[in-house]
Formats: sequence, C-alpha cells, structure tokens
Amino acid sequence: MNKKKIAVILSGCGHLDGSEITEVVALAIALDKEDVSYSFFAPDIQTTTVDHLTQNEIGSRNALAESARIARGNIQPLDDLLEAHFDALVIPGGAGAAKNLSTWSTHGAKCTVLPVLEKAILAFHNNSKPIGAICIAPAILARVLGKHQPSLTIGNNTEVVQEISKTGAIHEDCPVDDYVSDRLNKVLSTPAYMYDNATPAKIFSGITKMVRELVEMA
Repeated sequence: MNKKKIAVILSGCGHLDGSEITEVVALAIALDKEDVSYSFFAPDIQTTTVDHLTQNEIGSRNALAESARIARGNIQPLDDLLEAHFDALVIPGGAGAAKNLSTWSTHGAKCTVLPVLEKAILAFHNNSKPIGAICIAPAILARVLGKHQPSLTIGNNTEVVQEISKTGAIHEDCPVDDYVSDRLNKVLSTPAYMYDNATPAKIFSGITKMVRELVEMA
C-alpha cells in the first residue's frame, strides 16, 4: 500500500521572519507518527531577515535557502509543487506566513497571497483534498477560500478574528492544544503560538490531533 503524501509549505526559518520552527518540527513528528510521506516546499524569493535576539531587521535572505535549514536541505521551490502528486497540504505558522507567503501582516483581510501558493490552495480545495494550517496560516486560507465560508481558528485574537470575518470565513475560538475541523471544506486548523502562553507540549498536542484527522481525510 502506497503511503499518503503530504506537501508542507515553509516560509523561512524563525518565528519573526519565516516558519515557526517548533511548529514545523511538531508537524514533522506528527506526520511521521502517522506513517505518511511528506515533502517540504518554500518560495524562492528574497525576504526581510530579523535578528531573533534583538528583533531588529538585518537585511534580506532567501526564503527557500532559509527554509532548507529546518528541512535539512530536503526541500523544493514552491513553483515545483504539483497538487496531483499529493493527498493533502499543510502550512505551518510564523510571521513568514503573514509576511512572505502573503501580505496579511500589513493588509489583513485585503491582503494578497503569493500567486503560486494561492493556485496550490485552490487546486487542493477544488479536488477535495484536505488542507491544514497552523498558527497565523489559517488567515491565508480565509483570504483564498473565504467565499466558501470555511470554519477555522487562530485561537482567540480579537483583532485577527475581526479581519478573518471580513473574508467570509467563520472563526471558531480554540485552545492551543486542540484544533478545528471543517469537514465540508476539508480545512483543519490549530492555533499553536497564537497564544503567548503556548508551550511546545500543548502545541504538539493540537498539531497531532489536527494531523490525525488530516491523514484520515486524505
């Protein structure tokens, strides 16, 4: 029996300017425990880099090259992602989701999403393949799939929830160690580090629960 194949979209390395590392590692472990195959992708673009000690901007780096740090070099350009080769899609969080994969951090509900990512999300959705999103990444799904009124969560951040509601998506408050499942739209989400008091164990719990249903749907 062939293993189910999951595509994972990264946006850099580090929660202030790319993918949140703990979330990606938790996701990789959860997927591995489900005995599925997963592949990493990231956009081959230059992005603003933030010193995670001082939180100051320090220039620019390539999102694909930075994402390769987490993926141990086993990663492909997002342009090479073919929906037909995969059974599900997952987007971890981190500021990169709101800065590099989209302009959510500056434009909220009116943001733009990288065309190649928007195309991938629509392809998976149109072919009834599940899509998972972690932390702030569900906001991207809200922007792209809002007309379908997907139910999703980013926890309970009032400001972000208000913006999500403008897209047509339906927000559900959710604790860090749980997830929200929209079985009609096959959209799953978990808040992770959207909570300041989140811990790695609680994040892993929420991601594991989400992944379990994602794989079942796939």
